[in-house]
Amino acid sequence: MTLPSPDDLLQRIEHLRADVLEESEAIFKGWSTEIGHHRFVPAARNLAAYLALRRHDISDIQPALAAYALSSLGRSEGHVMASLDALCATLARLAGLPGHDYLWPDTLASGERALHRAQTLMFGPDIIGARTRIMVTLPVEAATDPAFVQNLAGAGMSCARINCAHDDAAAWQAMADNVRAAAPHCRVLMDIGGPKCRIETIHAADKVRLHRGDRIAMVGDLSRATAADKVIATITFPEILAELALDQKVWINDGKIGTRVTAAADGRVDLEVFSARAKGERLRPKKGVNFPDLELHLSPLTDKDLIDLDAIVSIADIVGFSFVQRPEDLTLLHGELARRRPGLPPLPVMLKIETPLAVRNLPRLIVQAGMAGPVAAMIARGDLAVELGFARMSEIQEEIMWLCEAAHVPVVWATQVLEGLVSDGMPTRAETTDAAMAQRAECVMLNKGPFLPEAMRFLADVLRRMDRHQAKKSARFGPLHSWPAADLAL
Repeated sequence: MTLPSPDDLLQRIEHLRADVLEESEAIFKGWSTEIGHHRFVPAARNLAAYLALRRHDISDIQPALAAYALSSLGRSEGHVMASLDALCATLARLAGLPGHDYLWPDTLASGERALHRAQTLMFGPDIIGARTRIMVTLPVEAATDPAFVQNLAGAGMSCARINCAHDDAAAWQAMADNVRAAAPHCRVLMDIGGPKCRIETIHAADKVRLHRGDRIAMVGDLSRATAADKVIATITFPEILAELALDQKVWINDGKIGTRVTAAADGRVDLEVFSARAKGERLRPKKGVNFPDLELHLSPLTDKDLIDLDAIVSIADIVGFSFVQRPEDLTLLHGELARRRPGLPPLPVMLKIETPLAVRNLPRLIVQAGMAGPVAAMIARGDLAVELGFARMSEIQEEIMWLCEAAHVPVVWATQVLEGLVSDGMPTRAETTDAAMAQRAECVMLNKGPFLPEAMRFLADVLRRMDRHQAKKSARFGPLHSWPAADLAL
């Protein structure tokens, strides 16, 4: 393969820059009527430029750019137009062409500074000596045991998560009080439950353990069941059943039980289990139910959410918006928050990305949230993996991080992080690698469990170690300590 000349590469990049500028202006124009938060405009413009850039395939010239020791634009998320300008200026110099002004390096660092400010606002300052922060989901004992919370703070917690699907307002207030007493710097995130569909009741002769080939009747109410049904389940949003069709999939308990619709009638579906462990899976009330083949149209705020918001506005530093899917969902949430906080600045909002529609709408969700106030995003890998499929999940978590970096929006890497260590006191090898991958996010979330403090200290150690080697998508070439010179002689 013949290496293109700097002049040829310059022409290609100049054409790319012109296309990106034109396309990004069109994207931004579609948002401009919505953007009212002036500090968000630079981030929105860069997001538009990144979306425009990623419409183009430049993989064929990236090796040539690298051969000249130039940027291949593979790390341009935070500063798209500045990266293109710098590349054009450098290629012009290599080609001996005048007319390209020098680009001040400070421009390339502005996106990184904006992201760091947003990270500190959302997740607190660094207290573990690492770029990435640690978020902890609080168990109910955090409401009654200040020493337990103090231990979490000492282990590295800079953001405490309260899941409003559990406990009550009195417990939430006690949790927050204990957190702020133990660590005044620590942020308090409160998740509203959102329209999460769950198993409501189970009717069977014995405790149910499902195996492949077993059948379940899922009904809107028990009048739709028959005497031949061995296992009958009701769900919290029975209206969904009317939308299901033959062969569509229904997943239960974060994907541990996979079923397929074998018959559907008004208010009832028959399901056959096609995925479960060989020893079977228990079917229990309150476990989540996912419908990846449906685009659900449930209200983004339930009646319980509206009640919970009355307490959240006086307790939380950040509101986690579960199952947000459309920009109008955010309009509704911000309206409800404003009514409860008249005259006060808007509470920061965490977008919990849990459905394919939320992924598809993510740019618009970021703009809608960013125009109102500070925003972050959580890769909620539990529901998202079930909805997308596990293979697709492996790449979409990367794409979400890239997109959010372009918008200068901090990201939380969540669900099953070091789950074995948190629950059983010993991590798996795969979990350790996952924790290392999480270092590229601005925050990592650990769920509750008996070995939570130990897991936090282990995670902090992993994050510090990975900081020596990686910063977002950039490899750091610090010295390697595993192979001292004395060990290299033959």
